[in-house]
Amino acid sequence: MIRYIIASVVSGILFGILDAVINANPLAQRLYAVYKPIARTSVNPVVGILIDLVYGFAMAGFFLLLYSSLPGESGLLKGLSFAGLAWFFRVVMSAASQWVMFNVPAQTLLYSVGAGLGEMLLLGALYGLTLKPAL
Repeated sequence: MIRYIIASVVSGILFGILDAVINANPLAQRLYAVYKPIARTSVNPVVGILIDLVYGFAMAGFFLLLYSSLPGESGLLKGLSFAGLAWFFRVVMSAASQWVMFNVPAQTLLYSVGAGLGEMLLLGALYGLTLKPAL
């Protein structure tokens, strides 16, 4: 249980750091300028941190629930398999929906998909290296 709590908190913090790096760099700022007319002018950092922590606990919990069903012999491979699932359902489906509903440049969507893949792979590796279901 303590390992789950620590991994969840670490992954929540990692979510926040990675989101900041992915969204605040100069390339992302140029690509995401398309959202400027509808984007908030400021964000509530406390709420953002809380949301990222909740994501960390949820993702770690889902990883543990799916652990025995994930392909791979090692925890790391299971973590990377989980990352692929999370990336598809969280990032790819979101990008596909935006492509259909909004006039967003392809390079913006491709950046989101690529950056999201990197983020999910790091989180999946963290889960795979630190979490195993209790026997």
